[in-house]
Amino acid sequence: MFFEYPKLLWLLLVPFLLVLRYLYIEIADRRPHLRVSKATPWKAGGRSALDIVRHLPFLLRIAALSLLVVAIARPRSSRKVERIDTEGIDIVLAMDVSTSMLARDFTPDRISAAKDIAIEFISQRPSDRMGIVVFAGESYTQCPLTTDRATLINLMKEISTDLIEDGTAIGNGLATAVARMKDSDAKSRVVILLTDGVNNSGEVSPETAAEIAKTYGIRVYTIGVGANGEAPYPVITPWGMQVQNMKVEIDEKLLNNIASATGGRYFRATDNTKLSEIYSEINKMEKARTTVDSFPVYKELFLGYALAALVCLLLEMLIKVLVLRRLP
Repeated sequence: MFFEYPKLLWLLLVPFLLVLRYLYIEIADRRPHLRVSKATPWKAGGRSALDIVRHLPFLLRIAALSLLVVAIARPRSSRKVERIDTEGIDIVLAMDVSTSMLARDFTPDRISAAKDIAIEFISQRPSDRMGIVVFAGESYTQCPLTTDRATLINLMKEISTDLIEDGTAIGNGLATAVARMKDSDAKSRVVILLTDGVNNSGEVSPETAAEIAKTYGIRVYTIGVGANGEAPYPVITPWGMQVQNMKVEIDEKLLNNIASATGGRYFRATDNTKLSEIYSEINKMEKARTTVDSFPVYKELFLGYALAALVCLLLEMLIKVLVLRRLP
């Protein structure tokens, strides 16, 4: 607490001097008095409670005067408030939905693990606009850039491998993701491209899509998903669905080149835990920009002192009217 007009506190000398004057009168017994033959009856009875109460009006008046002096000195309190302006990032998740994403080297399979971990990533970034692009033999936008987390998560859950023609069009997927944010005015724009294969279809080559992303200042993080060596794939045979081990083929050189050309980074995920760690690392690297502006907020305190002074004056009046009038 501090006072806006601290010099006015010198006025507290006035109630102090009034107290000294009151004590001087009491001690010197300068009040009106009556001579009597002897004071035995008064000495025997002692000082009554009402006799002591007669000093309260003066004390209450002094308290009211002191409180008013404090009030007009304008007591205030202050505290610092921080206003944080958050500037989010535009992020598009480009996800491979080819049938090879049904491989069971992840739990329960690659595509389910990728969706679950992506949903967790979405939930951790409330300040960003995010979108979803899916690709296999071709690509399309599953969800445009939005801050609606509920819609984004629901559309992520609806992703499956039977949405579009099979294949792996990495270039198309990246080009579609870039198209979704090329007109964005966000300071930072990011594509997280996840695939488990080798580019084998599509009209746009991955190299061309990477150059387009670089031109627009879009950073691309690439993730290759798949165990080392072989992975169990569900395969339709004349005897029904069977799981067979098949060789894992990921074009890591291509994914590395895309990431390097755009200022991003390539990651390899071999299981659920590793994939979750990769998203956590990207989450740490791509922090939203925040501007912290601190300023003081003042609170006026004079009203409390003024009300306390009023209460003292009212109590003085009540004591005079209801109590002191009964004194002999």
